[in-house]
Amino acid sequence: MLPADWIEHRRADGEIVGWIVADGEGFRAFDLLGRERTQPDAAPVDWLAAEELLEELGIGYLAERWRLRQADGTERAVRIAEASVRGITVVADDYGAASAVGARPERFRLPFPVSGELVPH
Repeated sequence: MLPADWIEHRRADGEIVGWIVADGEGFRAFDLLGRERTQPDAAPVDWLAAEELLEELGIGYLAERWRLRQADGTERAVRIAEASVRGITVVADDYGAASAVGARPERFRLPFPVSGELVPH
């Protein structure tokens, strides 16, 4: 669920690229997975820096391969199928199978914001 104080940020073409959240007299930037992209241990940044960070980040990272850490400690290669404030859906991508024509890869539903179980591959 999207916190009420998160302000969406869109690129010039209208595509949402993340959210900006007030923190004291500064701001913090969060990506489409709900992960903080400003340095968590650093001081908040100004509004313009938060906007620039999100615009530079873009949305390309959503197309990359990821690792899903499962409850039993194993990891699966996955790709993001859907990212929204209603949740994140990833699909198994063992050996690139997620992009094979006619493939029906296993799907996993994660809460938003995503936590440490989803990490870049």
